[in-house]
Amino acid sequence: MPDTPAGPRQVIDQGETRYTLLGTAHVSRASADEVRELIRSGEFDAVAIELCPTRYQSATQPDAMAKMDLFQVLRQGKAGMVAASLALGAFQQRVAEQSGVTPGAEMQMAIKEARRADLPLYLVDRDIGVTLKRIYHSVPWWQRMSLVSGLLGSVVSRKKVSSEEIERLKEGDVLESTFAEFAEQSESLYTPLIRERDRYMALRLREEVKGETPRHILVVVGAGHLKGLGEHIETLGQQPPSAEALDQERHALEVTPPRSRLWKMLPWVIVALVLTGFAIGFSRDTELGWSLVGEWFLINGVLSALGTAIALAHPLTIVATFFAAPLTSLNPTIGAGFVAAGVELALRRPTVGDFSRLRRDVSSPRGWWKNRVARTLLVFLLATLGSAAGTWIAGLRIAGQLFG
Repeated sequence: MPDTPAGPRQVIDQGETRYTLLGTAHVSRASADEVRELIRSGEFDAVAIELCPTRYQSATQPDAMAKMDLFQVLRQGKAGMVAASLALGAFQQRVAEQSGVTPGAEMQMAIKEARRADLPLYLVDRDIGVTLKRIYHSVPWWQRMSLVSGLLGSVVSRKKVSSEEIERLKEGDVLESTFAEFAEQSESLYTPLIRERDRYMALRLREEVKGETPRHILVVVGAGHLKGLGEHIETLGQQPPSAEALDQERHALEVTPPRSRLWKMLPWVIVALVLTGFAIGFSRDTELGWSLVGEWFLINGVLSALGTAIALAHPLTIVATFFAAPLTSLNPTIGAGFVAAGVELALRRPTVGDFSRLRRDVSSPRGWWKNRVARTLLVFLLATLGSAAGTWIAGLRIAGQLFG
């Protein structure tokens, strides 16, 4: 066994299977060494780790980003999720540069040693995209900007990572560390970030055991998950659910909460109100009507184009966004950001080198504007934000002139 202090452990026997839960520090060479020594001891015939397939691919295939179809990402509405994942990666890179240890080194070690020993490797964590979406939907809309600002702060800040943040990473992963400050004050945020994942990992372990019945599993998780995961494993062992019940509960934890009917209808309501405002304006006075239309186009176009300009988009992209934004704001089925990013892709198609350097480039604020992939994401996000702001400001201006 290693000479370094052992991490916290919990051993749970369920039927023919024994689970050894190892609580690791995500920024610690000692944890990585301990994982290596445990797997090499020959005591285990399976290894489970706190990773989802997406993060596993990122850890084992660092060039996977080069295969990303950016246009499909934009069309499927995943630009925000990709940008958030890159922001988390940027924070991780800063920690690695400062501490000399890449967060998640113990997971990398578990993957390497499990392969070396030819042991089954179980990826038991929930997909990071699902967790981010459930976090986003778990808080009221007025608090979501705090979450977004937290992610942006992890990108633009060049301050040294604080000792408090390093300590958080010894309990949880980069995702948990980024939102830890908010989670400590919000039960609605703590649930999808920690509690749901504890339950999800226990369910996944139960599924794997039913499929292969290993006799001894080493479960490598952050120390912050040790207590909750252990309790859920014991609960599932006391009253073993059917395979169908396991699948149903796991599926429920993977579902992204749908938007309420109000939020689905809101864009159409806004369009109806704006068009009604135009109609009222023209019915009162033709000059007033054209004035309202002009303000709508000018405010919406300028703010959305300003967003693309801040992203350092191609001049033709800025011009195209200026003319597209007022029209897309009256058609909720297509956004100004999609048009802006599409034009930017046509004018400045990312190279293979942009994709291969993506993770390294986004570790610095300048890299987001320098790398064509990251810049296209910025064009999409900032054009969308500018158009949304323009819609509300122009809409209020129209209402003020008609009823003020």
